[in-house]
Parts: sequence; structure tokens; C-alpha cells
Amino acid sequence: MADEKEPTPRTGLSKDEVALELMRFISQTTGYGKSAGGAGFGGKAPKTPEEQVDTLLQLYERCRTVIGK
Repeated sequence: MADEKEPTPRTGLSKDEVALELMRFISQTTGYGKSAGGAGFGGKAPKTPEEQVDTLLQLYERCRTVIGK
């Protein structure tokens, strides 16, 4: 297919942008930071929105630390 083009790689991303993309990937694929609101035998109470934000901010800081190495 001559009309199809390969996506151009993103170059020149800052370390913060890379850390943000890593955080987004981890949180989307694992459900990290979301409340466990499904069926099951979870003993923990659902997280409040503030706790979810704090969890994601902690994950972002960990990603920044890893990228900075």
C-alpha cells in the first residue's frame, strides 16, 4: 500500500515527558492507582480520588527517578 506511511518516531522528548509516558503506560496496563471496585473478596476500602492522585504522583516520581539514572 503506497499510501500507508510508518508513524514517525517521536524524538527530542524531555526526561519529564518520557517519565510521563512511562507512568501512563504502567497505569493503563496495570490499573495502578484505580480503585478496586469490582466483584471479589477485597478487604480494602475503595480509594478516594485524592488517594488515587497521590498514588499516581508517587508513580510519576518513581518514573522520573528511573529515567534520570
